[in-house]
Amino acid sequence: MKPRVSIVIPAYNEGQGIEEVLGRLAETVQLPCEISVVVDAPDDSTVSYVEKFAAIDPRIRCLVNDIGPGPAQAIRYGIDRASADVVIVTMADGCDDPQQIDPLTRLVERGVVVAAASRYSHGGQQVGGPFLKTTLSRTAGVSLALLARVGTRDATNSFKAYNTDFVRQVGISSHTGFEIGIELVAKARRTRQPVAELPTIWLERHQGVSNFKLASWLPHYMRWYRFAFGPTLSLDEARRAGEALQKGHS
Repeated sequence: MKPRVSIVIPAYNEGQGIEEVLGRLAETVQLPCEISVVVDAPDDSTVSYVEKFAAIDPRIRCLVNDIGPGPAQAIRYGIDRASADVVIVTMADGCDDPQQIDPLTRLVERGVVVAAASRYSHGGQQVGGPFLKTTLSRTAGVSLALLARVGTRDATNSFKAYNTDFVRQVGISSHTGFEIGIELVAKARRTRQPVAELPTIWLERHQGVSNFKLASWLPHYMRWYRFAFGPTLSLDEARRAGEALQKGHS
């Protein structure tokens, strides 16, 4: 049976911690799905634990990204290999609520190209997390919603569902951190494609160390923040504009 949703999880040396995340996904997601955990190297500590799960659950697989290191490349690699019409990106640290994967998938199936799990919409909440990172994320998300009318108050959250064809048409230009979420929201806005959101409760990871690098990744987020403001583009124009933006800052 073809999956209705492809779940992509970028992971970096999560070790045994990935077991809890995969267990919750396996228990919670009811729609036919495939779950791809994407790592940068075959000796990543995540691999053996994913393979153990894959041996008993055929929906789960481990992919080794060969296009470049880092979360952006891992997400691109996973989306490129998605077989479903809807793809969802979620984190390997358990901060996202897997109960929202089914409703986010259905939102995309109803016609939006991006369905965001939003910490900052009514009913959403962020529990824990560094103050500065949270403040910057909230400010960026709410201001984009009010000023650029992007359709979500949480453009920076990575936990989103996408129409797979839309992603492949506009392309992914990000090469560094987790800014793919804001890139694709910005491209949806510039191409005047529909975006929707559902409130979510995000929980700070309770084990391991976060791989989020605020200082080095912030300029990349700001680049896509500015990109959201501008005239209407076709899908192909959005792809070319994104490539030019990335090339100009690489």
